Amino acid sequence: MKLFGRDYSWRDVERYSGRTEQLFGVRLTELSDGRERGVRIAELRNGGGWNLTVLLDRGLDLGNADFRGVPLPFLCPGEFAAPAFFTDRGLEWLRNWGGGLLTGCGLRNVGSPGEADGESFSLHGRLSNIPAREVRTGHCQVAGQETLYVEGSMREARMFGENLLLTRRISTPIGGDAVMVEDTVTNAGFKPEPVFLLYHTNWGFPMVHENSRLEAVSHPVQAHHATPAAEVGKWMEMQPPTPGYAEQVFYHDIPASPDGFAAMTLHSPLAGLRAEVAWRKKELPLLVQWKMLGQGAYVIGLEPSNCRVEGRAAELAAQPHCVLAPGETRSFALRLRIWVASD
Repeated sequence: MKLFGRDYSWRDVERYSGRTEQLFGVRLTELSDGRERGVRIAELRNGGGWNLTVLLDRGLDLGNADFRGVPLPFLCPGEFAAPAFFTDRGLEWLRNWGGGLLTGCGLRNVGSPGEADGESFSLHGRLSNIPAREVRTGHCQVAGQETLYVEGSMREARMFGENLLLTRRISTPIGGDAVMVEDTVTNAGFKPEPVFLLYHTNWGFPMVHENSRLEAVSHPVQAHHATPAAEVGKWMEMQPPTPGYAEQVFYHDIPASPDGFAAMTLHSPLAGLRAEVAWRKKELPLLVQWKMLGQGAYVIGLEPSNCRVEGRAAELAAQPHCVLAPGETRSFALRLRIWVASD
């Protein structure tokens, strides 16, 4: 493993420290105040600059995070509230949403609330408010690298209805600059079931600033129907927190690199960092960009997805590839990488 610019074996680290948690590790604890009280978390430090809070009782979302001391995500007033406060209706999802580096949206609805098949669906579904089971933490070798991980499972199910199981592993090489989120979703029921999944990464100040800019290879971009078409050419630009700013949404079809991952980078001269969001294109064909540059709501969402955000009824008609047969399993992969900008 590489620490402080030098290579060390695990045994070397043990020689230099009383215990390895001096340099890196995963600690299980819980939040204790207000609506966050009782929410289990895993604090992950990889020794390379990444410090992450994994929200075990909120779908293994990523909460607060920093890289070498620089804050990364947007945090909103809703706090990382316990799932007991969640109301599965309309836009009430927003009252229980604390922002954070990654919010899982799905599994049966992404985007707009509405009615479908005689059932009501809330904004962005239930996934982020399902506590994880069978939580495990530890370290292992991945491709020859010592790696820390947190993993667990969430089930969205009901009698006479869906039975969907999502197993998530969050991992990071010790001393590395990347975090991987790897999901497998299984239709454990006995009828076909649509699965809509969106990885809602939320970047805030100082990563988002009027001097920040988004970068990607040339690709097609479309505006959401509520976003003026004239804004398409400015999707990469930022501005200061603006009174009365109307949120904008864009759909990006970015081609994959030879490794199968597509990517977009957020460059922040203020923070001196670049942050890359990369996703395996085969299962996540789109990047949804949420641009919200208002006062007190200053955030850029980079959201790899297997669907758009028009709501379940529209996506059922438009996204037949999202249906899982009984017993079928599908895998998804997201990679977050941070590095010091050279310009």
